[in-house]
Amino acid sequence: MARYDEIDEIEPATSGEGLRLGLVMSRFNPEVGDGLLAACTEELLRLGVRPADLLVATVPGALELPLSLRRMADSGRFDALIALGAVIRGETYHFEIVSNESARGITEVQLATGIPVANAVLTTEDDHQALARMRQKGEDAARVAVEMANLLRSLAARR
Repeated sequence: MARYDEIDEIEPATSGEGLRLGLVMSRFNPEVGDGLLAACTEELLRLGVRPADLLVATVPGALELPLSLRRMADSGRFDALIALGAVIRGETYHFEIVSNESARGITEVQLATGIPVANAVLTTEDDHQALARMRQKGEDAARVAVEMANLLRSLAARR
């Protein structure tokens, strides 16, 4: 549905058929991580991504996500990546450091490599908030990864 008569517009493409995706999950908050992973993979399969085209890796915590994502991006095997995890506020400044640095690192991976990375690392005040948001965030990350992979393919085809 074009909004302008004389301007070419790329429509969002939400089919995951033929896409290869890498998922990296932090194990630090395992109940939330597993919930994010389950929701994300269910949505990817619903969008048409084949199980054989998914790779899941786990890392100890959120600060280890960017390095693993970067290695996956550099491999050339993936159309998009997804970061999964939760950073839950504690009583120290550590929350801000982990939240900010993991987000910065994840963003840096996609900008440096040109591979989209959907960031589904929850940053919440407590466990209750994380558990309440994990399903929606996992599903959202799947849709973002698929849409961005398709958008970049479309842009590359227009060169």
